[in-house]
Amino acid sequence: MESEVTPVSSHAARPHAPLNIPPTARPRTVVLRDGQHAPFDPARIQAAIAKALFAAEPNAAGNVETARELTATVEHALERRLGESGCVDIEYVQDQIELALMRAGRYAVARAYAVYRDRHQRLRQDGRTLVDVESSVKEYLSRADWRVHANANQGYSLGGLILNVSGKVVANFWLSHVYPPEVGEAHRNADLHIHDLDMLSGYCAGWSLRTLLTEGLNGVPGKIEAGPPKHLSSAVGQMVNFLGTLQNEWAGAQAFSSFDTYLAPFVRKDRLDYDTILQHLQELIFNLNVPSRWGTQTPFTNLTFDWVCPTDLAGQHPMIGGEEMPFTYGELGPEMELINRAYIEVMTRGDAKGRVFTFPIPTYNITPEFPWESDNATRLFEMTAKYGLPYFQNFLNSDLEPHMVRSMCCRLQLDLRELLKRGNGLFGSAEQTGSIGVVTINCARLGYLHRGDEEALFARLDALLELAKSSLEIKRKVIQRFIDEGLFPYTKRYLGTLRNHFSTLGVNGINELIRNFTDDAHDIVTDWGHAFACRILDRVRARIVDFQEETGHLYNLEATPAEGTTYRFAKEDRKRLPGILQAGTQDKPYYTNSSQLPVGFTDDPFDALERQEALQQRYTGGTVLHLYMNERISDAEACKLLVKRSLERFRVPYLTVTPTFSICPKHGYLAGEHEFCPHCDEELLARKRTAVH
Repeated sequence: MESEVTPVSSHAARPHAPLNIPPTARPRTVVLRDGQHAPFDPARIQAAIAKALFAAEPNAAGNVETARELTATVEHALERRLGESGCVDIEYVQDQIELALMRAGRYAVARAYAVYRDRHQRLRQDGRTLVDVESSVKEYLSRADWRVHANANQGYSLGGLILNVSGKVVANFWLSHVYPPEVGEAHRNADLHIHDLDMLSGYCAGWSLRTLLTEGLNGVPGKIEAGPPKHLSSAVGQMVNFLGTLQNEWAGAQAFSSFDTYLAPFVRKDRLDYDTILQHLQELIFNLNVPSRWGTQTPFTNLTFDWVCPTDLAGQHPMIGGEEMPFTYGELGPEMELINRAYIEVMTRGDAKGRVFTFPIPTYNITPEFPWESDNATRLFEMTAKYGLPYFQNFLNSDLEPHMVRSMCCRLQLDLRELLKRGNGLFGSAEQTGSIGVVTINCARLGYLHRGDEEALFARLDALLELAKSSLEIKRKVIQRFIDEGLFPYTKRYLGTLRNHFSTLGVNGINELIRNFTDDAHDIVTDWGHAFACRILDRVRARIVDFQEETGHLYNLEATPAEGTTYRFAKEDRKRLPGILQAGTQDKPYYTNSSQLPVGFTDDPFDALERQEALQQRYTGGTVLHLYMNERISDAEACKLLVKRSLERFRVPYLTVTPTFSICPKHGYLAGEHEFCPHCDEELLARKRTAVH
């Protein structure tokens, strides 16, 4: 019934602004399912229609003539749709065949043809899963699969191979058997990207450290149970076990808030000295950097530090081992200082070879009470100047408030016309909240397909956001059902409901959207381009409000850390849209992350802040402005002044300082970028001089 007139979905066709193309223009090529181009042949359309007619009405007279007439109708429709490239998508061709049959009154034939298409699509997808087993293993082993590099936290390993292969099966399950066809097609065609399809789980979660410390790690039938910890050593051990265990039930970051505030009571109770605290935090950090997670990955963890006890906790008495302590959190300032000092010292040292610890990612709450001139502050900014590890959460000059990191778990009545902030930055989540999933829109493609036509661009953006919402609503139901059924036993024990978890929408390639939309007359750094980027983000925010009202669920907008996604989008667009403007090289194209400035545009941090301030404020989920430095900042005071002025003068919710440094296997940390170690070079030259003499 289906001749190999090969399809791409109707939404992947190219609805350009009107072009001056002769009405008699015939398509030259057809874009096949794998992105390749084949010569356009109307005889194959006629053969497909005739096959459908004879299958439905074997003895009907005139089927051949009818097929010829309907082929002419389809050709005429394709001519009207043509873009300047002269190519049409296979799925659009088949859509027009169905439409022609319907308009000719051949409803039974059209229905049979549609059923046949759907059945063969499923067979292709299921068959692809079986056939891909061999190629999946070989692609991973040869590192040819883009997924090998999609996650910066996953190394090349046997565990990575197992996760990669099983992940493709799980992704196929989501796309072919959970999501409706239009959602699966949108992902496969790279109109959008559904993140973490390889995991049958939610995205990221913030947990209540206070709950863990007061109740212990327990409550899951058939599993080892531990009561509430009575000492810092056991508290640290339970934190490592908790984060590692919960990481196996979620795809992304696991976070604790108020790390220093909640651990300070153990220091006071046992009168611990600094060396003991240092040892326990060293155990915590080393254990959290072991690749113990599925796929031979390090658990993706985030810790938020209050630095100064929050006012909503200051008057409360901590519980240790089931007993109320005779002091309040607000009295534990000296103990919090010791914890912060020890954490910074371990992170600044790095591992045995001077390599930086990737996790836990520390987020520091910078409030009006932050002691900028303290010894610990100097240590913090010395670490930042060297490695750029911390994320700074702006409570000085942004829409964020300190109590927000704990308020989500008890805020029962939510105003769904209000866009809430998730809290704790790009890789952290406030207590008992997080994200069930992330869908990122391929914005660069929108700019190319609808260049010069803002109304059409926004209409297509709205349609993609609707598809994203549909996928996230389905995922929320699926994951909640699996929580209830016990697939995620520890999540069920410590969370129970996804009521306070967000559905997350992201954008990628805003800069390239603007370049393509204006034929490279503008990008995100021009006044017009910046204003257009703001309008795009405002459009997404408006739709998020609509989605919250419609569904009763929380939504947010995130500056997605695209990693592999940005390369996937660019690679797919390069195949389908040869003229599209991209960043990178011919061999390695990519799109600029979210609404960030082009890579290498400026090394002036305040220039970057001025250009990004308005854009950064529009994100309600994870976002961070990276202040890139060409090398290590000269000293702690310079780094401290940079961060202080940035947070006081600009309304950016989060920022991080990113100095450039290198690690030599022999000599460890090297400030700046070095292809070869200068110390090793000196040693080689010295040996050479000695040999000569």
